[in-house]
Amino acid sequence: MISEQQSAPGAAQHRPSAWSPFRHATFAMLWIATVVSNIGSWMHSAASGWLMTVLNPSPLVVSLVQVATTLPIFLFAFPAGALADIVDRRTFLLVAQILMTAVAAVFAAMVWLDAATPFNLLLFTFLIGIGSAMTAPAFQAIVPQLVPKQDLNAAVAANSVGINISRAIGPALAGILVAAIGTSAPFWINALSNLGVIAALFLWQSRQTHAAQLPVERFSGAIRVGVRHAWNNPHLRSTLIRACAFFVFASAYWALLPLVARQQIQGGPALYGYLLGTIGASAVAASLALPWLKTRLDPDRLVAAGAFGTALAMVLYGLAWHPVPAFLASILAGASWIAVLASLNVSAQVALPDWVRARGLAVFVTVFFGALTLGSMIWGQVASLVGLPAAHILAAIGVAAAVPLTWRWKLQTGAAADMTPSMHWPAPIGAGEIEQDRGPVLVAVSYQIRPEEKAAFLDAVTKLGSARRRDGAFHWGIYEDVSQPGRFVETFSLDSWIDHLRQHGRVTNSDRAQQELVNRFQVGERPQVTHLVAS
Repeated sequence: MISEQQSAPGAAQHRPSAWSPFRHATFAMLWIATVVSNIGSWMHSAASGWLMTVLNPSPLVVSLVQVATTLPIFLFAFPAGALADIVDRRTFLLVAQILMTAVAAVFAAMVWLDAATPFNLLLFTFLIGIGSAMTAPAFQAIVPQLVPKQDLNAAVAANSVGINISRAIGPALAGILVAAIGTSAPFWINALSNLGVIAALFLWQSRQTHAAQLPVERFSGAIRVGVRHAWNNPHLRSTLIRACAFFVFASAYWALLPLVARQQIQGGPALYGYLLGTIGASAVAASLALPWLKTRLDPDRLVAAGAFGTALAMVLYGLAWHPVPAFLASILAGASWIAVLASLNVSAQVALPDWVRARGLAVFVTVFFGALTLGSMIWGQVASLVGLPAAHILAAIGVAAAVPLTWRWKLQTGAAADMTPSMHWPAPIGAGEIEQDRGPVLVAVSYQIRPEEKAAFLDAVTKLGSARRRDGAFHWGIYEDVSQPGRFVETFSLDSWIDHLRQHGRVTNSDRAQQELVNRFQVGERPQVTHLVAS
């Protein structure tokens, strides 16, 4: 995304530093509040896993804590992404954070009163997970409202560092508090940690960036269009395939780590917290080395290195009967995790135009946590059948084997595409005023080409058809006139007239280049465009 800056003369002097986003008071305030809140969330996660080993030490039941944490994000992240594109994000985040605080406080009181059971532990973990799922796309989407464009990349990187800082501190602090004060302490702190985010959001005077020319999309329509875009975006699709191949297997050590600490090593809650904290600290340290690594490894090789590192870490977890190999595994796991996650996240970011960014990132988050959820269930059951060491080794084999099996799907291919809206389509002209909800709409484009160029034309227009689908068309086709050699008609359909008007604003400069390539096959005047609306 910075290739143009790098190639321009003197670009290095204008490149923002890692500290640039913190010059903006609102970003700095929200960043600090979010780090504190995430520390509380990681304390809750670590304490929940440990509490379940006390309430029910079955490997399958313990792994369900991870399932209850990740399943809500799989189920609700995409609808949340649609909401983040069409509602006031500040109000939405305020309401969600207040509700999450109330739910966390209720469960903290239940633990304090010794009323926690495996069922209500899973239930409240699931409810808190819903809150996280609903707010995650909105938090990602507000970053461009907090900092100017030149500081955006640094702001995204700062958010990633903040997450890993909280991951390093939260679990270790939870283990210490459980051992020193009691099991309820981390849960109370989690509830209180959200208050800073609520205050920061209350003080922030947001500026919405929705275009005023057209009405905001309806929720159901926003979801449909977002799904179509993700399905027809090859850059994003490759990223999702690679994410599934990694996270289904890498989820094993996240789901089984409480049992490794308690049963395999015979340790206490402090050890479990230290192991999780080591993973987070290693991820923070590795994130500082990522810029150097990215100059020496392309994204595909960096993800492969992270996958093989994760495989080795899981072998060490499987063989860990003493804390030392477990800590070595945690160091390797944290560094490998951030290498893979950061590369995949950037690959998803550069695959998406601005108009669908929240929904596209929500799809990535949904697949990410869906794979973690499925993997946690699988590896919990596998550990129940064959034991912890064998489960870790099988997962290690799987994550290593996935690298060559998915190598054909390349990462960050969308970085070369210009996602800037081209705005080159002329406004459609009708004989009279057309109701915005009227539809479906059929757009027909008639081409006259040289018959000998048929194969090249069909290849180019098919690629253009993929862009039509990504921008909202639910059907696309190319038809040949059997009575007139060289005449082809391209058609694509949209749900309503306003959806077609929105499509005009979604066409990118990359799409424009592809359209111009298709138009070069045209003989004579430009292709003729016709708009038909269902009666």
